[in-house]
Amino acid sequence: MTALLRRLQPHAELQPGPVDGIEVEVHPLTGSGIGLRFHLSGDTNLIRIPEVLPAARTDGLWQHTCFEVFIRSPHALTYHEFNFSPSGQWQAYAFTDYRIGGLLTLTRAPVIECLSAPNGLTLQTTLQAADLPEGARLRLGLSAVIETCDGAISYWALRHPPGKPDFHHPDTFDLELDLT
Repeated sequence: MTALLRRLQPHAELQPGPVDGIEVEVHPLTGSGIGLRFHLSGDTNLIRIPEVLPAARTDGLWQHTCFEVFIRSPHALTYHEFNFSPSGQWQAYAFTDYRIGGLLTLTRAPVIECLSAPNGLTLQTTLQAADLPEGARLRLGLSAVIETCDGAISYWALRHPPGKPDFHHPDTFDLELDLT
């Protein structure tokens, strides 16, 4: 299947800081899941990139530099959220409705690969088919939280709803993906 390439947009009310842009490649993997590749362009010397730690499930990753994907079946209220930190840490949640939910048990922990250079950062991972919402067609919300060395935060998404940044909002699920 063909990879889909999308560019994230910074939230209009916040400065993007040293980030020039963030692109995401989504690779539907027939029968086995979804491959994700986030690429940030910009001065990484000014971005707070978490140090590499042992891979582990960790809460609060969204408070610092991390990349996220929200996934639901079309027209469903239920959805999953996955957070991936450049540190190698991760988190997964299952929601029954808007912001109502808890931890999602995964079939296996995601493997996160991260490469950093002075002019960019690339994070790759794969989501297993068994860990995705049911259905051959899915809607994805792709997003990133970027923290600068001075503590400023910028929020990036395919689409932002009106008001403050809110990656859980139904309008952010802006990419349709066919897994067949």
